[in-house]
Order: sequence, then structure tokens, then C-alpha cells
Amino acid sequence: MMLKNDLCELRAVDPEDLDFIYALENNPELWEFGHTITPYSKFTIREYLENAHRDIYEVKQLRLAICNLNNEIKGVVDLYDFDPYHKRAGVGIIISQESDRARGLATAGLELMINYAFKHLRLHQLYASISEDNLASRKLFEKLRFRESGIKKDWIATEKSYKNEHLYQLINE
Repeated sequence: MMLKNDLCELRAVDPEDLDFIYALENNPELWEFGHTITPYSKFTIREYLENAHRDIYEVKQLRLAICNLNNEIKGVVDLYDFDPYHKRAGVGIIISQESDRARGLATAGLELMINYAFKHLRLHQLYASISEDNLASRKLFEKLRFRESGIKKDWIATEKSYKNEHLYQLINE
């Protein structure tokens, strides 16, 4: 099955993506989005990539590379906290470089993942947790019919204070 549209293609992450994933996971500016506070070693990421082929039903997560039509990796989209019993999963997306953002790649990649989750995994719902000041992400998810269903108060610690996190849901009806 091909996960492709007019702007991008989703594919499994490969060992050849090591440098891209290493840079992405070790960018402190992005840690807040993944609730990470420590860097990852190349060894750890290499092990992850070598096991990325494992089934979502086994590992409860799926990461796919977002590639432009020249097959250049530009970001990733993840399903996490996969729950086959309740038929739901969290979804997250990142386009790595600022210069590649606001070009439709995130929308196109997220649309492909939504279709995959609902049609092939037969999920009932997807959810996303988004920081209150991440307006671009909030706008992206709202554009794709996710609805805000709650706010987690003071959920994200920053150097100076706390930020709220908004919970969005897309229910497949």
C-alpha cells in the first residue's frame, strides 16, 4: 500500500535516516513538543531504527517519514499510545526545518496518516496534545477537523512558568 498524495509520501523510517532522526531528536527547540528533556545517542536511535519494522500491535507506536516527491525526508508523523481495544491513538507531527514549514507538507502528511489510521487500522479516534502557544499546530489540527475537547492546566513546565496543553480529538464517525 502506498501512502502518497500530490505533495508527499509517507514511508517507514530506515537505518539510512539515522542522521535525520538523530538531529531531530536532539534539537532542544523541539523537545517540548515530544515531552523530552534529554538527548539521545546515535546508538539508541540506531537500535530504534533497526527495530522500527516491528508491528504497531506489538510496540504500540508507529513512526513514518514524511518525504517530498523527490524522496527527501522532511519530517515525521507518529502514532503513539496505540490502543487497539479502545481503537484510538495519539498522533504527532513535525516538519524538521523552518524553511519546509507552511508549504502544505504537514497537512498532506497528517491527512495520509489519518486515512491510514481510520481505514487500515480501523481506529475510532485520534487525539493530539498541543501546547497553548503552538498556534501553527493548533491551526493545522483544527483544519483537519480535530476539535478541542479539553485543556490540561499548567501541564508543561518551562524555565520560567507553566503552560497549558490543549487536547484535540478527531472521531471517525
